[in-house]
Amino acid sequence: MTEIRSKTIAAQGCTVHYLEAGEPGGRDVLLLHGLKFRAATWEELGTLERLAEAGCHAVALDMPGFGESPACGQDEDRVLAAVITGLGLDRPVLVGPSMGGRIALEFALDHSGLAGGLVLVGAVGVEENRARLAEIRVPTLIVWGSEDAVSPLANSDILASEIAGARKMVIDGAPHPCYLDKPDIWHTALTDFLDSLR
Repeated sequence: MTEIRSKTIAAQGCTVHYLEAGEPGGRDVLLLHGLKFRAATWEELGTLERLAEAGCHAVALDMPGFGESPACGQDEDRVLAAVITGLGLDRPVLVGPSMGGRIALEFALDHSGLAGGLVLVGAVGVEENRARLAEIRVPTLIVWGSEDAVSPLANSDILASEIAGARKMVIDGAPHPCYLDKPDIWHTALTDFLDSLR
């Protein structure tokens, strides 16, 4: 049974709660969340366990104002940078669904030295960042549900065409939170992508 540890870290004057699975020394994977979700979503779905079993060191954050992290007035980008450096994460792969996808995308653009890869799942904020997408130089996996009514499938095409070397997978019949709808397909895609980075 995989141990999932509940911890907090002080980052830019904010208290950030996170869940951790797997041992430090494995590939660092940092899981963000969508607007209606939290770190515990990744535990409930089994993603933290799957990543630990795959030899990764997985950290799922509650962004300030979500889950068990109290709201604070700091910019998300700065909080995320402080968490990565504070936990000693080595260029983690950022996994971001929906709102978390926007945070991950903008973080990779503004802190390119701190991100080692991107997994964007039905990300929002694609059009707003379109002019800069070609600046992204890290391995990127794009995952979308074919029936996404929140972030149109066309956004996945934009990401795939603008980010050099990006891979794209569409989960047929899945809605916006496609990873929740088809967890087996999601977990296989995620671990296969991470394996390819070794």
